[in-house]
Amino acid sequence: MEFLRRQLSESAALPELSVLAVAVGLVTGVVVLLFRGAIDGVSWLLHGQTADGPASLGLEWRVALPVLGALGLGILLNRLPPDSRRFGVVHVMERLARHRGRLPLRSAISQFLGGVFGLSMGLSGGREGPAIHLGAAASSLLGEAFRLPDNCVRTLVACGTAAAIGASFNTPMAGVIFAMEVVMMEYAIVSFIPIIIATVTATVLSRWYLGDVIEFSGLETDLRSLLEVPYIMVSGVVVGLLGGLFIVLVKTFAEFRAGPFWARATAAGAITGVAAIVAPQVLGVGYDTVNQALLDNFVWTSLLVILIAKTVASAACVGVGLPVGIIGPTLVMGAVLGGLLGAAGNALAPELASDTALYVMLGMAAMMAAVLQAPLAALVAVLELTANPNVILPAMLIIAVATLTVSQLLKQRSALLTTLATLGVRYPPHPAAQHLMRVGVASLMSRDVVQLPRQPEPAELDSALSTKPAWIVVDIPGGLPLVLNAEDVVASQAENDAATEAPDLAATPSSSAGIVDVRATLQEALTELNRAGSDALCVIRAASKKPTEDEPIAAVGVLTREDIERQAWW
Repeated sequence: MEFLRRQLSESAALPELSVLAVAVGLVTGVVVLLFRGAIDGVSWLLHGQTADGPASLGLEWRVALPVLGALGLGILLNRLPPDSRRFGVVHVMERLARHRGRLPLRSAISQFLGGVFGLSMGLSGGREGPAIHLGAAASSLLGEAFRLPDNCVRTLVACGTAAAIGASFNTPMAGVIFAMEVVMMEYAIVSFIPIIIATVTATVLSRWYLGDVIEFSGLETDLRSLLEVPYIMVSGVVVGLLGGLFIVLVKTFAEFRAGPFWARATAAGAITGVAAIVAPQVLGVGYDTVNQALLDNFVWTSLLVILIAKTVASAACVGVGLPVGIIGPTLVMGAVLGGLLGAAGNALAPELASDTALYVMLGMAAMMAAVLQAPLAALVAVLELTANPNVILPAMLIIAVATLTVSQLLKQRSALLTTLATLGVRYPPHPAAQHLMRVGVASLMSRDVVQLPRQPEPAELDSALSTKPAWIVVDIPGGLPLVLNAEDVVASQAENDAATEAPDLAATPSSSAGIVDVRATLQEALTELNRAGSDALCVIRAASKKPTEDEPIAAVGVLTREDIERQAWW
């Protein structure tokens, strides 16, 4: 097992990561299927409807369900510290940035139970964000169970993210691209191949159980005329403006922290309940609304009301921090706005405009791209969700315009990065830092090390030097260890050859060394070097503790700043 850990700390451990990716895909697929099944089961028990379409409920239920659901979640989650009340994609990205990709089990359990209860009770949100959290957490916990290096755990988290989307949406390509474009924010072969394997594994499992189901089986429609291109560009601007407004609303709700969490959660539920009075389609996941829009079953006034209500309700639920996802609402909002744009186009030029269904698909792609700033993931997602290749060309155009509108005209970052900024998290890491995150300490450290007390017996010192080590680690009880070049110790001993008393190794030219876990990445090691103000690190085992008076360190290697700089250069 130790050999495997060492191999996984390398920057190109593709065979080992690929095998682990299969395990991640299987675990994630099972977790996502359980999550989806639990949502449907609880929804039927509570009100006889699925979370996709509770719009047919009576008025009293439409108002009461989200309010009671938010109140119940607020009271239960209010007991948790703020750090344990973060869910979905934002939580995964925060843990990657601050906690070496380690996602706690308690938070995952809260996400599972809270997501099932919240979506079953009609809170406006999606199931993909919770699924991503659960897939990433399962992958992280798998890595933690086998004490895998942090650079490996980081890749496994991305595998779990992609696998969750593939299993939840039946969109394997979109899952892979989303993990790389949104979560990792990098494209690297060492990550790309395992992510593909994990996603394929989870999606195959999902298809075996649920069937090869297309989520939005729209009409076979195509761009009717190239003369629509200017109108599609204008539509992209409109979608971008609404996407920017949605991001601002999410940020506003996220920054509003007056009062206890349960009160803010209940307020979000109340907003959803009030919105459901005029637009019951805001309740739950809302994919039934997308299918109805594809079939052109709404008049334009209904579409407008649904759009306003869904935008505000979803921004409230997501921004406050309820355990629901943001991807689903962007698809619903985009579909409804696309229906409006299609209706307007057909009213202006009925002989030239394409079917409304095409604009519904374009709106979904553009809204997801604009809000998440993930153009490629949005394009592939809508292609797989609708199984309509005719959407590719116009979707590329509207996605580009909508994304530019949000990023350049409105100067907004994605909703995920905006929420992370409210938590004080800078994301993504610098490219140089990302490079160092792919390599583990164990792959570069020198293992040619012996450990001695500060004043060893002459015989003990002679025995240690006879093995011709490269480094000597001197344990300083209660303080940082010293790292000595063995050649310096030999030279010092030659000068004091006649000495019979125990030598003081602290008198040898040395440097105080920081301490780093053998599972750490090179970026973590560099951070520790800078913090300790030293040029060398003493590498300890994951089970070892920092030095105390009673328990000395157990050094397994030495890593120098020169080693890290050499890796960064290459």
